Amino acid sequence: MLIRYKKAFEKIAMGLLSFMPNEKDIKKLQQTIKLYENEENWQLFLWKADDDLVGLIGVLFNDDLVEIQHISVNPSHRHQGIGKNMLKSLKQIYEGKTFKPNEYTASFCENCDFEDMDG
Repeated sequence: MLIRYKKAFEKIAMGLLSFMPNEKDIKKLQQTIKLYENEENWQLFLWKADDDLVGLIGVLFNDDLVEIQHISVNPSHRHQGIGKNMLKSLKQIYEGKTFKPNEYTASFCENCDFEDMDG
């Protein structure tokens, strides 16, 4: 289940973000979290499974375009369809919007056949 990021989830979110290749540096992680906390058009969601937060997906809104900035799943929970389920849930929340991965999320989205998913 997708839930909106709250400040109380900061450490968990930073841990999940750190699995992204471009988010390894602690200063970069802190800047990214601040973007999600302070910028209205940046939205971060966490995936809850069995009372654990095991995944994260972050987006940037520009009018009708939703750009997927970050997608990450705890390594011990990978290959269970969590990433694909996060993408599907996001499409349901923002039905009618155009979704586009960025350079860091494009290969994952392609592996999930994201363009072919029904929203």
